[in-house]
Amino acid sequence: MKKKIVAATGCPTGIAHTFMAAEALQKAAEKLGVEIKVETHGQVGIENALTAQEIKEADGVIIAADKDVQADRFHGKPLIDVSVAKGIKEPEHLIEQILQGKAPVYYAADYDGAKQETDQESTTKGNNSKWVHTVYKHLMNGVSHMLPFVVGGGVLIAISFLFGIYSADPDHEQYNEFAALLKEVGGLGFSLMVPILAAFIAESIAKRPGMVVGFIGGLLASQGGAGFLGGILAGFIAGYIIILLQKLLKGLPRSLDGLKSIFLYPVLGIFLIGIIMKPIIIPVTGLNEGLMDFLASVQSTNPLLLGLIVGAMCGFDMGGPFNKAAYVTGTMLLAEGNLYFMAGVSAACIAPPLIIAFATVIFPKYFTKEERNAGAVNFILGSTHITEGAIPFAAKNPIVVLPIIMLGSSIAAILTYLFKVQVPAPHGGFLVLPVVTGAFQWVLAILIGSLVGAFIYGFSRKKAAQK
Repeated sequence: MKKKIVAATGCPTGIAHTFMAAEALQKAAEKLGVEIKVETHGQVGIENALTAQEIKEADGVIIAADKDVQADRFHGKPLIDVSVAKGIKEPEHLIEQILQGKAPVYYAADYDGAKQETDQESTTKGNNSKWVHTVYKHLMNGVSHMLPFVVGGGVLIAISFLFGIYSADPDHEQYNEFAALLKEVGGLGFSLMVPILAAFIAESIAKRPGMVVGFIGGLLASQGGAGFLGGILAGFIAGYIIILLQKLLKGLPRSLDGLKSIFLYPVLGIFLIGIIMKPIIIPVTGLNEGLMDFLASVQSTNPLLLGLIVGAMCGFDMGGPFNKAAYVTGTMLLAEGNLYFMAGVSAACIAPPLIIAFATVIFPKYFTKEERNAGAVNFILGSTHITEGAIPFAAKNPIVVLPIIMLGSSIAAILTYLFKVQVPAPHGGFLVLPVVTGAFQWVLAILIGSLVGAFIYGFSRKKAAQK
């Protein structure tokens, strides 16, 4: 009888990694003769959702995600919890761990049995990488829910400027009522960015009760000037406030569970987050402003160094933690009105798939038919800011391919900073060109970086074929 496995995949942006991991797991399961159903947590929501019956019948669970995928429903099942990147790179190994009985049994945080063990407790017993992945997952859950607000709000504000830089000012001759509406609505979307970030960090830690407290903490951080850093701090504090309250109120009768959720957690949680956040907003605001000033100064005084760092980070793991660190920093600066930094990050993220695509076109005989077809798809992926299309090529020979991609991404980022391009949205690729300041220079910077990388990569394939 075939073994049955269920899985859930999800990445912060919910565009590429989510579905690449799902496909990799499905192919590996087919190869190993295992029945699998993979639920995806993309930007459009949950697709191919797992039913309670399917979970009950499963011999094990694989979570390959960098965001919250509602793990509590897998209580009592053998479970492997890894990053989405491992789901792409090591699908057979993950499945084999379950088949060989090496997957630990998962106990949900709200389970009252003797073996209760929360995510937070289990990480202290594991190694540092497990702890880092847990923190990263909580953070990325906040980022993934925040992104639509940043993208939507940022693009609407940018479109309003197309009517004139003062088009939203009723006292200026450039005033346009429609442009003013765009800026007002876009500004509202942007203003919710930090509260949403904090709310869903807390929700990842403590589910719905945490979300409420996190949102209030994020509002306090936003209104107090603590910005992105304050939002992150508020999210984690709020989540663990609820975890603490759950432990303190655990002894109350079951009949009061409804009262806890609707009254005690929000009232006590909001009170505590207010008490904690108020005194730390001032130092965090100073730290936030200092970081913004430092990055702005590096951007203007040493664009070569900044472009090199940003390009190397974005190209090194293409959607992984280093890439996301640069990406989140760019998003943070967007909220502060800095549109230059994100321009370099976007260029560095667009370049990797274009490097692959151009290489397969310029050096076709050194690539298989399957690789050429994948290369053609990378033109589309790159143009829409989906870096992950380059991963399969890098995975085949990372020692050679990753430095080439990092070089091409760095060149694209450096030129973008030298050209002083401004990009108002953290995603969309060339789809946001109409609202990019210095659009021609931006495309030129990306093409130069991509073509340099493509030629180096192509010649490396040629050299390997001649051996």
